[in-house]
Amino acid sequence: MIVDNDLLSIQHARIMAENAFEAQKKLAAFPQEKLDKIVACVAEAVENEARSLALLSHEETDSGKWQDKCLKNQFVCRNLRNHLHGMRCVGIISRDPQAQIMEIGVPVGVIVALCPVTSPVSTTIYKSLLAIKSGNAILFSPHPGARKCISTVLDIIIEVAEANGLPIGCLSYLAPVAKSGTRELMNHPSTSLIMVTGVSAMLDDAQATGKPVIYGGTGNGPAFIERTANLEQAVRDIVASKTFDNGIAPSAEQSIVADACIAEEVRHILQANGAYFMSDEESLRLADLLFCPAGQRRKGLVGMSAGVLAKRANFTIPEGTSVLVAQRKYVSEDDPYCREILSPVLALYEEADWMHACEKCIELLLHERNSHTLVIHSGDEEVIRQFALKKPVGRLLVNTPASFGGMGATTNLFPAMTLGSGSAGYGITSDNVSPMNLIYKRKVGYGVRRMARLEAEPVSSEKPCPKDDTYSSVGDSSKAQALQHILTEAIKALSEPATR
Repeated sequence: MIVDNDLLSIQHARIMAENAFEAQKKLAAFPQEKLDKIVACVAEAVENEARSLALLSHEETDSGKWQDKCLKNQFVCRNLRNHLHGMRCVGIISRDPQAQIMEIGVPVGVIVALCPVTSPVSTTIYKSLLAIKSGNAILFSPHPGARKCISTVLDIIIEVAEANGLPIGCLSYLAPVAKSGTRELMNHPSTSLIMVTGVSAMLDDAQATGKPVIYGGTGNGPAFIERTANLEQAVRDIVASKTFDNGIAPSAEQSIVADACIAEEVRHILQANGAYFMSDEESLRLADLLFCPAGQRRKGLVGMSAGVLAKRANFTIPEGTSVLVAQRKYVSEDDPYCREILSPVLALYEEADWMHACEKCIELLLHERNSHTLVIHSGDEEVIRQFALKKPVGRLLVNTPASFGGMGATTNLFPAMTLGSGSAGYGITSDNVSPMNLIYKRKVGYGVRRMARLEAEPVSSEKPCPKDDTYSSVGDSSKAQALQHILTEAIKALSEPATR
């Protein structure tokens, strides 16, 4: 028998959306305490499987390092859960007795979630916890390259959540997976918001629905090392960040911009920390390996180690090399090293001073128009302030590894696996996405003053009426005063509350 997966996927999407719409009505009545209990139980259950899920994810996607994927799974189960504790997202979330203003958190409804092949398990856990915390239903369309690990973690989450009171249908995933089914989910009238993380191929479809889209996109963020920085620490931070899960974290550094007076020292420190500087020929070979002639990224190379990339590009690197570096001068549309490379590969630029470095960083950020994350390593607060004021970017990280700082591990940013972009038009927020991005706030304002009685200024009898035709029918001053009296009484009546 011939089975049409597209039709099956569309039908399943419709059933999921309709069931979630009805189930979310029940969930919306849950108090925050009941939602928090479900969140805690789910996080604990998934944390117990963090290692096995990391191994499964690595085996299926063949990218990154399973140990680092395990750390990401634990991060969302522990750090995110701790951060969510005590946060109020539904019901009365704030009250200002002095201003007599109150805010009510209201869930948006049914969310459609797309997760990346780079961090499929941790992103799925993260989005599930955010949705439950904020009283929303959430429907996943698993990435085709990670459907097994995504469906496995969702089976665990659904079982535990429903056992602790989550209405059936509030959390589900599409099977079979097809683009047609994903489009049906996004366009279905029962769904309210779309969360796209890293799946840029579906962004146009998401935006075409006319619904709000939260987009955690790609980014080619640079790291500027300024002359007052702690150079040893800055380089160690960059190398640790770029090698974490083989460079697939969305906020990971893609290039280094070094102050000219310390550039040579930066090169030496990079080499001492496992960096290999490619020749022009080797960098061309690697670029041809990573990207097609038309510019598309080749499949199967995301999250590969430096050793594997060098071997496939047919050049030899020293044992222990962890990062490949291409030295560049200009930002060009034709240069693949200006783009995001989801592997332990860095471009290195040298600029005369921080002002020229500032312009170079802007060029890099605008090259792919995502303006995701920028890092600055500096001890000069004025330079840091100027970078913060002028850069077209979603987040600026200071003296920290970008992979960890962006997700909130080494900074006090919200612990997140979806980081909004700074460019207008792609998504509705540049935040580290939290449950507060999944609700709207109903404002309640108490009356604190009566509208003042408006007194109209009387017309002076000493000022004659104009003699033109417009006022010829008004007549003498007594008629003008009578008209003024009528207007004054009308204003008084509108200013005072009606009496029964």
